[in-house]
Amino acid sequence: MASAIENSPLHLPPLEEVARIIEEGLAKNFKVAKVEVIECPDLTQAPFGLVGRGLGGSPRLADVGGPPYLIPVVKKEKVYDIATVAKNIDLQDAFIVGAGAGPFPYVGTNSEMMANVLTGEKLCNGTRISKLSDCQAGHVVEQLPTAETGCALLANLFASKGEPGTVLHVKAQLRTGDQNFVSCMREALRDHYGKKPVGVGGTFLMAKGSAKCHVMPDFSTTPLNSDDEVANWLRFFEMPAPMVFLSTFVSHDPGLDLRVEHSHGFGSAHGGHYHYDTTPNSVEYEGYFNLAEYIYRIDRPQTTHNIGRD
Repeated sequence: MASAIENSPLHLPPLEEVARIIEEGLAKNFKVAKVEVIECPDLTQAPFGLVGRGLGGSPRLADVGGPPYLIPVVKKEKVYDIATVAKNIDLQDAFIVGAGAGPFPYVGTNSEMMANVLTGEKLCNGTRISKLSDCQAGHVVEQLPTAETGCALLANLFASKGEPGTVLHVKAQLRTGDQNFVSCMREALRDHYGKKPVGVGGTFLMAKGSAKCHVMPDFSTTPLNSDDEVANWLRFFEMPAPMVFLSTFVSHDPGLDLRVEHSHGFGSAHGGHYHYDTTPNSVEYEGYFNLAEYIYRIDRPQTTHNIGRD
């Protein structure tokens, strides 16, 4: 049965206005904060090394599935394909980045996914997954083969034509507050725009410092009925810079049961779901983001909850 697809326009304020609001928010949480509107650099180059050059051209967000398909009990029938998602959001030839659960039918186990795909005739797949190692004490990161564009259960994706254009260039260093980098930006937009939903996606580099990240183990054999039970099930690691994160966030949920922020990242030999940096006195972030014109809600769970959304 085909997945239900909903979509809603997002509020699109001027980039210059958004830059000012985010900078003011970051300045309350970081010693150094600077946000400018610039031409997007070529993101295929170091240090990002993504498969698409830019974040421009019909930008949009997709929230696929959701935590209720993983928690309290996994629904293994909920498998998706990023190439199909591109068609679902009316952007067949798309550059898609974001965070989600990896394709367990291919990987053989549950995993974190760092989506990085060019769909269409010029298919190029730089997606990585992070899974626990065989001994369960560590984790391993693998790049998926070109043809494997699957994902499962849940994904939060930013899609565009991958074209050049103006973006938000965000820099923050030396954290002085309690918020993580992404929450600080999202909450600044929420506080300013209220119920007008502003959607953002892109990539950021943690150039210095370390971050607390989790990697999901294989699916729980017992129901996970609270955030505490989820936390005990997850495996947490302190992951060192440099790390490239792929991120989406929405300032306000317009009634679509959205995951309002989600970021996964990878380094040379590690990767996972971003929670916050653990080195406030040395951390340095640099990111490039664009505003989305629409949010697409694909296969929204009919029975929902707020567990496991951190």
